[in-house]
Amino acid sequence: MLKTFGKRLVTETWSAVRITVVLLVLLGLIYPVVVWGIGQVLFNKQANGSIITNSQGQVVGSSLIGQQFTRPEYFHGRPSATLGADGKALPYNASNSGASNLGPTNLQLVENAKGYIAQYQQENNLGPEVKLPADVVSASGSGLDPHISVENANLQTARVANARNLNLEEVKATIQQHTNERDLGILGEARVNVLELNLALDALQGKK
Repeated sequence: MLKTFGKRLVTETWSAVRITVVLLVLLGLIYPVVVWGIGQVLFNKQANGSIITNSQGQVVGSSLIGQQFTRPEYFHGRPSATLGADGKALPYNASNSGASNLGPTNLQLVENAKGYIAQYQQENNLGPEVKLPADVVSASGSGLDPHISVENANLQTARVANARNLNLEEVKATIQQHTNERDLGILGEARVNVLELNLALDALQGKK
């Protein structure tokens, strides 16, 4: 009986080892290589981080991660609540994605919104009667959203055109060219990628 038990133990152990090796090769080697290959062939840009380059071929960012623009000749993104390693605000910090987590009854949220509104109105020479879209005062859940609404972009058009000495209609046309419509025609809202728009304006101004 002991001999039978020993044979059975060896047989089952050997079966378990073979299954482990097969699954290791299948799921640890073959499957990842196949998925990687499909990504490189069919979705090369997305699989490699949706990298964006400028007119000189230099990597300047990703279409998936926003960047902070403050100069008047550039369109500005929405607020970002990401933090740096020291716990202080560091907008669009891709290594520390997150939101402010401030609730609607939090007074700090109200104060932040007032500050964003005042800064936006001053930068774009807007009066208090002008209605502002929500993304002017609200950060995204990730803090890395690279887009702004079309309404937000349109309100910044005059400032950007004046700073670049470009025709207002040229800037508006560039916004239209870089507007992404709703996904599948029904999901989300039309939006503009800030980095791509700013690069397009740099290229336009360079040609002139």
